Order: sequence, then structure tokens, then C-alpha cells
Amino acid sequence: MTHSARDLLQTTTAALAPDPRSNPLVPRIADGTAPRPTLAALALEQTWVIPADRRAFEHLADRSATTDPEAAAFFTTLAQGEALAGERLVVFARACGVDEVREASYEPLPGCQAYPAYVAWLALNASPADVVLALTANFSAWGGYCATIATALRERYGFTDEACAFFDFFAEPSPELDEMATAAMQAALDAGRLDEKRAHEYGRLLQTYEAMFWSTLGDLPS
Repeated sequence: MTHSARDLLQTTTAALAPDPRSNPLVPRIADGTAPRPTLAALALEQTWVIPADRRAFEHLADRSATTDPEAAAFFTTLAQGEALAGERLVVFARACGVDEVREASYEPLPGCQAYPAYVAWLALNASPADVVLALTANFSAWGGYCATIATALRERYGFTDEACAFFDFFAEPSPELDEMATAAMQAALDAGRLDEKRAHEYGRLLQTYEAMFWSTLGDLPS
């Protein structure tokens, strides 16, 4: 039975894999042509995304604690990860020249904040099991972007390991989280509470909003 959950996660991730052309910014970071002000904007947008996602995951964990403990464990781990990532994000922001005053006065871009807004919508409205599948499929692309950025920040921009730790955190594979996602999917499949079509639609929208995040940053003036 375990293989059915793993297969579902793998096939959904493959089906929702983004078109490489949907992210114009990461290739520019990779070759060092993205301007440093854009890196600063990336840091500033993430200072809004990370705490929003953490609270959304906490809400999903609370919603599923009684009826879906496997999903609750998955979301709790995600929320804890967002808290750790937030600590690392501060160092990246400072390396980009973003101080506390600028961070406090920054006005976020709608195109970048559509993603966390939709995650919050999912936290309020979607079945937790469906969200596990949608998020897991989305995380694959995000992790790849972070791995590319972490390497480029070191090789192209001269950032320290400490300043790259935010991206290292998301780039590193997490077998424990994968096992939690698989367990949550298997429990949902066994209980008949997984709507694969709906979860796929959630995942499609997440990928679309993720692409919007990167294209919005990529369109910033140099």
C-alpha cells in the first residue's frame, strides 16, 4: 500500500513540474547578471512570505490535529522549518544591504505576495490532505531554485556560507519530511478523504503563483 502514496506524490510532482521559461530570474542569478537590488527585493519579499506561510501551516496543523494526525505532523514540521528559515533570512537580507529601517518601511509587491495569500486561502478552505499533496509537488521546484541560488550567491556574488544558509536550508533534501508526506497521503488514501483532482488544481495554482513571484522580481528595473 505504501507504494500507492509514493507513486501519487511522484506522478503529481512530475505533472506539475513548471516550465523552465516560467522563471526568468533564477537563470540570471545563476549567471551573475541579476542586479544586487533585485537580490535585496528577493530578501524583502521573503520577509513577508516566511511568517505568513508559517502561520498558515500552524493553522493547518491545528485543523487536522484530531482527524488527520499524519497531516498535522507534516504541517507542524513545515511550520517549524519556516521559523528556522526566518532566522537565516535575516542574515541574507543584511548581506544584501537591507537594514531594519528599510525592512520596516518596505512595501511588498502584489505579484510576489499572491503565493502566500493563496497558501493562507488553502489553510482556511482546503482539505488538509489535499494541501499536503499540492504543497509537496510545489516544494520540488522551490528546492531546485534554492539550490541554484545558493551556488550562485557564493560563486557569482561572493556571499558567505552564513548569508547563503536560507537557500541551503530549502535546497537540502529532507527524507523525514518526505516520509511524513507519504504517511499523510497513505492515511488519506486509506480513509478515502483525498480528492486527487482538487489537490492537483491546488498544486497548479501554487505553481502559477510561484511563477508570478519570480517574474515579478525579474521585471524590476535594474
